Amino acid sequence: MRIAGYIEHPVLKITIFQMENKLSVKLESGLFEQTYKFRTGEQINTVEDIRKLVDDTFIAAVLEEMGRMRSIRSAGLARFGPEEEEEEFEEIL
Repeated sequence: MRIAGYIEHPVLKITIFQMENKLSVKLESGLFEQTYKFRTGEQINTVEDIRKLVDDTFIAAVLEEMGRMRSIRSAGLARFGPEEEEEEFEEIL
């Protein structure tokens, strides 16, 4: 797999990868990432096709999904709960 290009965006890091008969686009924002993979012949055959695919509508959907991912992560961490702090001294009765 090799990097075939980048798509400039003010919020996301967008990288296009190419490997034999596959193209993929990875969109990253902080701790979150989404990758979409395509076999050539599925209407996506070139890096330029990926650039056309990743339009404002596509990016808006990705950002919305990343918002859901953040919520899922936060809810999971909240259920996990904070670690209980150990008391410095044993209680003597």
